[in-house]
Amino acid sequence: MDEPVLLTGAGGRVGQAILRHLGDRFEWRLLDREPLGAEKRPDGVGEEDVYVTDITDEEAVEAAMDGVYAVIHLAGDPRPEAPWDSVLRNNIDGTHTIFEAAVDAGVEKIAFASSNHAVGAYETDERTPEMYRPEDGFRLDGTELPHPSNLYGVSKATGEVLGRYYYDHHDLSVVNVRIGNLTEGHPPIDYERGQAMWLSYRDCAHLFERCVLADYDYEIVYGISDNDRKYYSIERAREVLGYDPVDNSAEHED
Repeated sequence: MDEPVLLTGAGGRVGQAILRHLGDRFEWRLLDREPLGAEKRPDGVGEEDVYVTDITDEEAVEAAMDGVYAVIHLAGDPRPEAPWDSVLRNNIDGTHTIFEAAVDAGVEKIAFASSNHAVGAYETDERTPEMYRPEDGFRLDGTELPHPSNLYGVSKATGEVLGRYYYDHHDLSVVNVRIGNLTEGHPPIDYERGQAMWLSYRDCAHLFERCVLADYDYEIVYGISDNDRKYYSIERAREVLGYDPVDNSAEHED
């Protein structure tokens, strides 16, 4: 692929997981509100490939987007407890800016980093902790309505709806990845929820690689590893994206 891939929020945890495993896979263009030192950039990605800006800065985002084939959009306030003024500016207005600039630049596809918090309220007292266990059959598969657990989740659900609008009206391919519990090491064995929604760094990178390379229209998929414990289905990610995770939280329980 000759055209670059724009990665927003490149300095964050998800961005660094992607770059660590896919550093030489694409021609990268990186965007973050903070400067990215050499230790956070893959070999071959120089300072000229880094755009230090807020994603609500329309002109700066347009400059970063010029000539891009695909966007992996991660940037935003990642705090589950983030207040409304922050999620409105950083997660909703910022995501709108990204979609608008992508359409204007003729970008082919966007992979939007949604979150488990967009559906966190499905985890009711009646369903937990049983839903975190292998023998429980409850599954969310992406066809259900959002059910946010906090204002951060509201902002991620809004990003998914924005993606639907830009797919329907501007023919932009959009995949929303509801990311689970991304950790470099496996979750503690007594943290059942974390075990059920664990996403390893290498599975995360592989999933977003497939988001760049696969053909799709508008999709909502779940971003977790192939855990024995799960209440998110990864079948749609397998079918549409060719996602083939290699890690399983059960392998680390003993």
